[in-house]
Amino acid sequence: MAADELKVRSEKLRKAGLAIAGIMGGVIFGIVALTVPFVLPALRKYCLPYVPATPIQTETVLRHIRGRAGRVVDLGSGDGRVCIAAAKQGNFAVGYELNPWLVWYSRWRALLSGVRQTTEFHRRNLWKVDLGEYSTIIIFGVDTMMEPLWTKISKEVLSKQTPLRVIACRFPLHQQTPTISHEMGPHSVWVYDYFTM
Repeated sequence: MAADELKVRSEKLRKAGLAIAGIMGGVIFGIVALTVPFVLPALRKYCLPYVPATPIQTETVLRHIRGRAGRVVDLGSGDGRVCIAAAKQGNFAVGYELNPWLVWYSRWRALLSGVRQTTEFHRRNLWKVDLGEYSTIIIFGVDTMMEPLWTKISKEVLSKQTPLRVIACRFPLHQQTPTISHEMGPHSVWVYDYFTM
């Protein structure tokens, strides 16, 4: 009887060990799945960490897109706060973001905010997006990407010679003179206008 009891206990311990190992594996997988999209942008050519727009930045950007015709694009849209706020004031706003969790979160927030019909959020590398259809471009990037991004904007948008407003947050466009600048440390915003009417 003792041998049978020992065998049953041993089997229970084995099953408990497997269950604990399975739970721990699931927890580790979940942590990796949640953190990798936030870490990977730091390993790209241009390190693009997720840093949310500040309330001051958001309000400054909104002031400069209010009443503008055409589509607005937010490059590095993060949690979607700028696009959602823009849509609430009547703009059609499109956000591009690399982190899939932030894209899903932005879509969910847009739905809850009642602006799902006037916003779009895409998981896409901004270097592979055609910017030619936008009349307002909002950039949340890093200093090292501003010059190549300006080259991209010049080729895809300025070549059409249509009115364009570029709003750069945190870092200005290299070798461009802003129409308006709000230099407020981490809340800084620079506005550039081309072919204005």
